[in-house]
Amino acid sequence: MTDSSTGAPVRRIHVPIHLRWGDLDAFNHVNNATMLKLLEEARIRVFWTPEAGEQAPDTAVMDAGFAAGELSLIARQEIEYLAPVPYRREPLDVQMWFGKLGGSSVEVCYEVFSPVGVTPPVLYARAASTLVMVDAETFRPVRLSETMRTAWSPYLGEPLEFSRR
Repeated sequence: MTDSSTGAPVRRIHVPIHLRWGDLDAFNHVNNATMLKLLEEARIRVFWTPEAGEQAPDTAVMDAGFAAGELSLIARQEIEYLAPVPYRREPLDVQMWFGKLGGSSVEVCYEVFSPVGVTPPVLYARAASTLVMVDAETFRPVRLSETMRTAWSPYLGEPLEFSRR
């Protein structure tokens, strides 16, 4: 993927996410509701500041919980399922970037691929989430911090365009 304004490749954050056997449904593939949980897990790893000794990408600049003073709330989500996700022991390759950095919101874009090394790679799903930063006490929107903008800007690219019926 390239940035349409510059032609430069968009940097992506690669998050390996393991499936659990319980993530499968009666049709032997990952259930649609489970996909939301997998995307949530990837998002947490990309955003939340790591504990001592943990590894995290350079985008992990948000403190977690009410004590942090700010929360990120999901305002919107859209998923386009492209192929059934079978159970694999190797982790899925969830690729993420930012489609938009707004005043108090951020659009997170995802593409969920087969495990790294699978040839040819299979794109299972594409998704986007809009998160809004709010004050933990009032739940009123707050502006993205300069720390967030600095950490996330290198991964800013074109938002996803979903197929329309």
